[in-house]
Formats: sequence, C-alpha cells, structure tokens
Amino acid sequence: MVDAKPSVLTVTQLNRYVKSVIDSDFNLNCVFLVAEISNFVNHVRSGHMYFTLKDENCAVKAVMFKGNASRLKFEPFDGMKVLIRGRVSVFEATGQYQVYVDDMQPDGIGALAIQFEQLKERLEKEGIFDASHKKPIPKFPERVGVITSPTGAAVRDIIKILNRRFKCAEVVFYPVQVQGEDAAEQLAEGIRYMNSEKAADVIIIGRGGGSVEDLWAFNSEALAREVYKSEIPVISAVGHETDFTVIDFAADLRAATPSAAAELAVPDCEEQKAYISKLVSSLKNSVISMFNYQREKLDYITDKSFLSKPEALIAQERLILDKYSYSLYNLEDNYFKLKSARFSSLVSKLDALSPLKVLKRGYSVSYKDEKVIKTVNDINLNDELRIRFNDGDAVCLVKEKYERVDL
Repeated sequence: MVDAKPSVLTVTQLNRYVKSVIDSDFNLNCVFLVAEISNFVNHVRSGHMYFTLKDENCAVKAVMFKGNASRLKFEPFDGMKVLIRGRVSVFEATGQYQVYVDDMQPDGIGALAIQFEQLKERLEKEGIFDASHKKPIPKFPERVGVITSPTGAAVRDIIKILNRRFKCAEVVFYPVQVQGEDAAEQLAEGIRYMNSEKAADVIIIGRGGGSVEDLWAFNSEALAREVYKSEIPVISAVGHETDFTVIDFAADLRAATPSAAAELAVPDCEEQKAYISKLVSSLKNSVISMFNYQREKLDYITDKSFLSKPEALIAQERLILDKYSYSLYNLEDNYFKLKSARFSSLVSKLDALSPLKVLKRGYSVSYKDEKVIKTVNDINLNDELRIRFNDGDAVCLVKEKYERVDL
C-alpha cells in the first residue's frame, strides 16, 4: 500500500475549499436563529448592517446587505433579541465564517411597534411634539378641511356632525387613501394642498378603526412633518380612543375618534344660541337695574328743598361769600400794615448806621488813592490825602504824623 502525499494548498485555496463545503451543506443554506444583537454598525453610505449574534455562551459574526436591510420596519440596536433567517457561509478574504441575514424580526415584540417607538422618540427629540408649537383651534371656523377616505364611515360621521352642530361652516373635502403604500403620501399631499390654497381654517385628518397595519400610514415620518409645518391647525382623528399614531402627537389637537374631531372642530349652534340668549337676558336685566337706580337717584335729588326754592340756596351762599370776602379784606389789610411797620423799623436801623449821620456830628473820613485810611500806618510824609466832610471834601498834604500811645 502506497501512502498518499498530502496536498500543498495556498491560503486562498483553503478558504475557497472550506467555503464550498459550507455552501454545499443544505442545512446551512437556510438557518433560523434566536440571538441577541451586539456590536451593531449601520453603514449609512453602503446601507449594509454588520453585527454580532450571541447567546449566553457563543457568538458569531453576521451581515445584512442593503437590499434586505431596506425592507426592515425597525432599526436594530445593541441588546435587541431577534429571530433571524439566513444562511451560513465563509468570507473568503479573511477565512471567517458568518451568517448572511436575509430577514429579521424582533423576538417577542412586533417590528411595527418598535418602529413606532423609535420614530416617536426621534421626532420628540427634534421638538415636533412640543406643546409650545401647537396652534389653538379657531372658535368659529368658516371652513373645515376634511382629509380622509371618501368611502369610509369616518367621512359620513364627520360631515353629519358638522352639519348638525354648525351648518354655516363650509366643509372642504380632500379624498385620499387611508391605508396601503400610497396612503401616507396622499395624506401629506392633502395637508400641503389645504395650506397652499388656504382652503380651510381648521383641518381634520384621520380614519376609522383598524389593525396596526391598517393605521400604519398615519405613522409616516413625512406626514408627521407636514402636520408639524401646517400653518392651519390640525386635529388628528385616527381609529378609536385606544389607538395612537405619530400624527396624534404632531397634531395641534388629538381627538379620540373622527366623530369627536368634528365636535372639537366647530361649536354647537344650539349651545351658542342658549349662551347668546343668556347674555341678552343678563344685559337686559343690567340695563333695567341701572335705569331703576338712576330713577331713584333722580327722585332723591328732586326731593331736595334747594330745587323747589333755589333763591334760598343763593341767599345762603351769598352770605358765605360775603363772610369770606370780609375775612380776606381784613387779612390783606393786616398783612400790609405788618409789612409796613417792619419796613419802617429796618429803615430806621439802617439810617442810624449810616456814615452820613456820623459826618454830621463833626467827624470826617480820609482817603488815600480812593481807599479809606484806617490807621496812621497807612500814610507816609508828603502823601496827598482827600478828606471828606459832611458838606464837602478837602485835599491835604501830610507834613507830620504821630502815633498815639495808649496809657
């Protein structure tokens, strides 16, 4: 017996052989795995998703190419438990075997529910749902825009209630599909039309009840953004009271049902009539009450004696006027007398201090260079002085000067 010599292979040949063996295994061409996602990477440019599938003990690399990834109704994330369908193969360049995922579903919770929560969280962070952005619903709209299916019960209920509550409001109807692939775009186009044409004062958008899939058009991101951008207030009316969609949060007001939306959009004529009647009655009572009060006031005034005998009132007021006139005259006379006496006293004091009075008593004042001489030290021999007397002046020349010595 001759021993066979082992073949010498290149790495490429080895990896290619292993890949062919795995690819030819029928059991590995379609596998279903329940696993947890980790190390998730979504390549935005290529659209491919790369991640690891793991359980308590082991892990395996996985990839989901763009064509399959684009069909997902949710965005995977680390820690998410999923059920995947795919095949096992080898990436020849690295010799690493991995799972090529064709389809993926959340394990336990539906993909639509996850997609709804993810979209709702993202739009909420952007401020699409902020209460500060919401517009008030007009109290008395002249035109009500209705965007819904022309064949559903919702449009009949809305129009019926609008006509019953507020007939003077015109209904502007924009027919659309409310489920299916084209529904979301038609709903968004309805919002755009109402705004571009200024066709309504308030918009009702919605449909009757249905499954999550039936209502899914109202979870469109593009539709939610159109509702947010609408300059016309929007009332959402999707499904039943327990149904919530993304546009319920983006709308200015959410109604539990289409019928409730119609009631919120317009006032009730009968209630308004009753309110106006109440106001008229209240106004009438106020006018009557004011009239009675003014009449009682007039009767009170006309009963006063001065209206029946005005000359007595005039005579009384004249006496008061005379009294005040006399008091004013006395006050003025006393004031001037007081000021005159004070003035005379001040003049007398001023006259007593006058230097002219001193000159009349034989005194004189000496000046040198037009300055009063106060001491003998202010003059020198041969200075020319001017001496002022009571009745004239004299010019003198200093021949001698003496200082007085006090004993």
